[in-house]
Amino acid sequence: MINDYPQALTIAGTDSGGGAGIPADVKTMQMRGVYSAMVVVAVTAQNTLGVQDAFPMPEKLIDEQFASIASDLKIRACKTGMLADPIRVKAVVRNLKKYNLGPLIVDPVMVAKGGAKLLSDDAIAIVRNELLPLATLITPNIPEACELTGINIKDKTDIKRAAHELQKRGAKNILLKGGHAENSQKADDYVLFEDGNDMWLTAPRINTKNTHGTGDTISACITAEIAKGHSMEQAIMIGKTYVEQTIKEGIHVGHGHGPLNHWVKVKGDEIDDI
Repeated sequence: MINDYPQALTIAGTDSGGGAGIPADVKTMQMRGVYSAMVVVAVTAQNTLGVQDAFPMPEKLIDEQFASIASDLKIRACKTGMLADPIRVKAVVRNLKKYNLGPLIVDPVMVAKGGAKLLSDDAIAIVRNELLPLATLITPNIPEACELTGINIKDKTDIKRAAHELQKRGAKNILLKGGHAENSQKADDYVLFEDGNDMWLTAPRINTKNTHGTGDTISACITAEIAKGHSMEQAIMIGKTYVEQTIKEGIHVGHGHGPLNHWVKVKGDEIDDI
């Protein structure tokens, strides 16, 4: 019975404000009925108004966190988030190759909502060339997909072209999030599966500034569902529904871009049957 319960791992940075990063991942996985472990890659001083400071973890401590988790827990799926810099990205890639931690979901956190780059060009190159080929699923937004592919994404045709380019570079499945598109009425997410099938997921935009941590939340939810044994399509559909509800049934915390409501439950959910 030891390690029989579904377990997942988040590999990312902290958010002292609690809305994004590892806190959002852990809250999401907990709500989805999955035990969450973590590898802390960086610590940030952060709130709903922005990031004030950050400190990357020493490589040795990153290695030891991975070793500690792998020696005791049975991780069924894992995800990456903010990875800080080239040294930290390389450390994460090295450990992902060393240990069997299940399917890997890569949330390539490299461009902030305001457009500021969160990773240097050197770090982005390592994500593109070394991390992306390890990914079972990659979940970039439009600016991140532009950075990874070099494609200037302006419309749905460009979105599909970028997704296929990401697949050529090694990622098996792609969820390209369309929230940064200029359409103010709806957001179109594009999913390209490993077998070549694809689909569009469309949702109306919700008029709120409380969307801090949406990328972390959907990728964490998908990771949790994969850990529970769901197919990639099922996991993506549940993730999309869950994050929509966290925005729709929002809470008001802080003076800037507030966090999501991670307490929500998806209607008709099977979570009690775990």
